[in-house]
Amino acid sequence: MPRALLSVYNKTGIEELARGLVASGWSIISSGGTAKALVAAGISVTDVADLTGVPAILDHRVVTLHPKVHGGILADTALPHHVADMAEYGIESIDLVVVNLYPFADNPSVDLIDVGGPAMIRAAAKNFARVGVVVHPSQYAPVLAEITSHGVLSDDTRRALSARAFAATRDYDAAIEQWMSGEEKSSLSLQLEHVSDLRYGENPHQTGTLYRLEGSHSWWNSAEQLGGKEMSYLNVFDADAAWKLVHHFSEAAAVVVKHANPCGVATAPTLFDAYQRAHACDPVSAFGGIIALNREVDEATAQEICNVFTEVVVAPAYSESALQVLQSKKNLRIVRAVAPQLPEYELRSVSGGVLVQTPDAVSDHPATWTVASSAQPTPEQLQQAAFAWKVCAAVSSNAIVVTQNNEAVGIGGGQQNRLDAARLACERAGTRAIGGVAASDAFFPFRDGLDMLATAGVHVVVEPGGSVRDEEVIAAANEHGIVLLFTGARHFRH
Repeated sequence: MPRALLSVYNKTGIEELARGLVASGWSIISSGGTAKALVAAGISVTDVADLTGVPAILDHRVVTLHPKVHGGILADTALPHHVADMAEYGIESIDLVVVNLYPFADNPSVDLIDVGGPAMIRAAAKNFARVGVVVHPSQYAPVLAEITSHGVLSDDTRRALSARAFAATRDYDAAIEQWMSGEEKSSLSLQLEHVSDLRYGENPHQTGTLYRLEGSHSWWNSAEQLGGKEMSYLNVFDADAAWKLVHHFSEAAAVVVKHANPCGVATAPTLFDAYQRAHACDPVSAFGGIIALNREVDEATAQEICNVFTEVVVAPAYSESALQVLQSKKNLRIVRAVAPQLPEYELRSVSGGVLVQTPDAVSDHPATWTVASSAQPTPEQLQQAAFAWKVCAAVSSNAIVVTQNNEAVGIGGGQQNRLDAARLACERAGTRAIGGVAASDAFFPFRDGLDMLATAGVHVVVEPGGSVRDEEVIAAANEHGIVLLFTGARHFRH
């Protein structure tokens, strides 16, 4: 009869797993709180103390550290001398080890440094040729399903479980090392989970793969692709940029992204209107772009989207008729996703290393801003400035955005100087800039950028402030009768 050793801190799902194992002809070994929980549930259990002949001692610090436990886990029953040792010392094989560890990272202390748990996990992971090891409740269902169907775990499954187990003890030890060293930034342990292989990387001759940081709440983890070709590296990168930006708005909103930069953003009473207005910002750049929408897509909006070649559409939901319309475009990637969440930190690779930073939270509350000009803003202008500021924070630096009526009409981004960014935004806006609001992701180092916006007809400018030439810029705003707002925070995006 195969035997499983169950010893877990987090008891979620452990009763169901134990019942399933017993129903499949397995016997259960357990100890401490796990054994009590299983016995209370009416499940027959052999207590570790009965197996070893030694009760838990030293305030429960020594429970499973015994040859009858570790011998049963580590034994290679294909080797005659192992079998002889087992017979001499009364050791029986243990075929499955289910252990999760004390939650050290939640409340670091010496008492939560698990010893017996990692020892059993590592022993079972080392002997993956014969023993399965499970370290998280999310693994219970697939492991039990395989045992129920086949009686045992396959070689591939045991090897995959072993890899996950070694990762768990690695991360656990890293958290202890960090706490013991007293240096929070001495190391950063990352566990990446495979999500999908991508169609290709940035270019077709490059390979690409999507991974998820273990423990993160990635919207990609539950996203569903409902149509179209496989996603490529840039499809994912651009869709992420669009999806994050569209969720800055509570109104019905549409975002069009090209090369990770918005080329159209708008809000409106209806999703159809929002998409039409977003597309109108820069129809040339929108060709082959990514669209993100923050409402269920209706048929009329779907029909409008299909009028332009689009790589990806991301939305929270699609009506049945809208989905049929979109799926008629065989190459259009249709993604249904939940709202994104801010990650704990953002990573970017550099040669031989990784840059780490906290996410950029956009300061879009005009009440906290400073009016630097003589001209005072109206409530409507402040609202429009907040809209422009949100959009500008999502554009690559140097960035200038011109907006009208909750619609981006001119976007200039990724420029090496702010004057060129202003020129590009004004050229794209044309006469739509007249009476509009402009946002700059960083301060104006000279007045020339503001002069250009004034010449285009902009009435309000929002920027961080903080330049040594702020007074010159303020004087320029007063000369032109422009409202100038300082936010006190910049939003560079490289």
